[in-house]
Amino acid sequence: MATMNLTSQMSMLKSDVVSDRRLSSAKNVSEVFFKGGCSSNNGRILSIRSAKRCLSKESFTVRSVKSTEPATSFDFPNGPISPGPFVLQSVDLLSDEPKSNAWRKTKIVCTIGPSTSSREMIWKLAEEGMNVARLNMSHGDHASHQKTIDLVREYNAHFDDKVISIMLDTKGPEVRSGDVPQPILLEEGQEFNFTIKRGVSTQNTVSVNYDNFVNDVGAGDILLVDGGMISLAVKSKTEDTVKCQVIDGGELKSRRHLNVRGKSANLPSITDKDWEDIKFGVENKVDFYAVSFVKDKKVVIELKNYLKSCNADIDVIVKIESADSIPNLQSIITASDGAMVARGDLGAELPIEDVPIYQEEIINWCHSMQKPVIVATNMLESMIDHPTPTRAEVSDIAIAVREGSDAVMLSGETAHGKYPLKAVKVMHSVALRMESSLKPTNDSPPVPSSVYKIVNSCDCSIVSSYPISFKSLVLMTCLCTAKPELAWKRSHMGVMFAFHANTMANTLGTPVIVFTKTGSMAIHLSHFRPSSTIFAFTNEQRVKQRLSIYHGVMPIYMEFSDDAEETFSRALKMLTSKALVKEGQHVTLVQSGAQPIWRQESSHHIQVRKVQG
Repeated sequence: MATMNLTSQMSMLKSDVVSDRRLSSAKNVSEVFFKGGCSSNNGRILSIRSAKRCLSKESFTVRSVKSTEPATSFDFPNGPISPGPFVLQSVDLLSDEPKSNAWRKTKIVCTIGPSTSSREMIWKLAEEGMNVARLNMSHGDHASHQKTIDLVREYNAHFDDKVISIMLDTKGPEVRSGDVPQPILLEEGQEFNFTIKRGVSTQNTVSVNYDNFVNDVGAGDILLVDGGMISLAVKSKTEDTVKCQVIDGGELKSRRHLNVRGKSANLPSITDKDWEDIKFGVENKVDFYAVSFVKDKKVVIELKNYLKSCNADIDVIVKIESADSIPNLQSIITASDGAMVARGDLGAELPIEDVPIYQEEIINWCHSMQKPVIVATNMLESMIDHPTPTRAEVSDIAIAVREGSDAVMLSGETAHGKYPLKAVKVMHSVALRMESSLKPTNDSPPVPSSVYKIVNSCDCSIVSSYPISFKSLVLMTCLCTAKPELAWKRSHMGVMFAFHANTMANTLGTPVIVFTKTGSMAIHLSHFRPSSTIFAFTNEQRVKQRLSIYHGVMPIYMEFSDDAEETFSRALKMLTSKALVKEGQHVTLVQSGAQPIWRQESSHHIQVRKVQG
């Protein structure tokens, strides 16, 4: 069953229009949609079938909504539907309520390292704004990462309304230079060599850790050390050595990352070490894998199949950082659970001026698929050594927020930097300030053509009586959606329902409270970027952990009782006690429909309530 209150009103908030006079005189919002069309200029009441013609001529403003007892139900073929406990009034009841709160919506990922691996620092990072703790498997061992996991879990155990998720970031097939006793100073024009022989370290030759390095490069290629801090041109090569000339000099230290401009190494995305780290993650039930150097969807499918065989509920975030991944962006993101724009290696393998373009493209792809996206690398790089950021770094964070990233990431800033807490404060402040300047958008939901086909083919007399512009909304309201043959369409209806719930919340200036078992409705709502916080109550700890990365979602763990009203009351009481909502404030309550909570059938339900003391 799919039940929603204010179906008609919500459809009109976006694009349909009805006069103020008609709405203010209606006893109930549903009367506007179910009991006649709208008033024409001569006062004649039009039928539903002709409503569309007059809707385009007039406009309305929703002035207020207040809670009342449910009005009379309407009889539908498969049972009654309540038109909703709402009455429109001409007074502006909500004018004195805040339109949004000061809670930051863009999430912060912090890499844990020597500077932040203590219990004290992890708690301080969390209090300053960390939402996700990243374990960089390129550094440290399982013992040190186990300590971090245990400390994060200890923090999470103290709170129902706070959570730090754990992301395990695989090392991937990195090509690195060998160990050197002392940094080697490379000067412009100097000849320098890389060899696949192990253990070589002289003033003009060092080893690399990749046996096929000689085969992957050719004369004329440009080698970049640490993403371009040093660059060399390949002049020639022998059976085991690549001979280069230094273009941009600098100090070459041990185990530096090597890239070839415009090329990716012919290495598997998941190495033997990565598989050991992935098993470690399964054992510790981490929340996310960030998989390095994903080139195509095959590696994502392989990893997901492995996780399924282990019965492991872990999301796979693909790191877009290689030249080979760009032609396969759509299929890679489709196969994954989210993406990270890893700009360091991406900017080394591709022209650096292309990185902002690909960043926006990756964000847009993720938005279109309702998957989280993280922008990473060098966001506050100067704060590794300095207490304040550059103006360009501040703008970088602001642009990522404005483009709609779900999260922004700190790497060396928090792993080994001198000012990790200040870096988190800066990122929090910049993101919050940028969010406050953005206007909410009511983008139309992506409705596949298949939805309209099912709407048109529905044999329910109620649905078939409506114009095509209304049918998809009526179908959500009509009980005929409980038919088994329509079950595979419900996800599309969930997206549309979230869109209208978001429109209502933005119009009335209310936060959204969603009750969900799977997290799907909270994710749908996050996609439409409501102007206020999404308080996502769930009775599943894993869902709470996963939702922490989504834009605007504050996941809260709470056991659901069999009594919906009692659960609603406890949720509002919890939010009030923590000053997240205020007495007298209106809130929009949304019940998820992916899995039924208080009904036998799958259902979507929305209410607007005033918080009582």
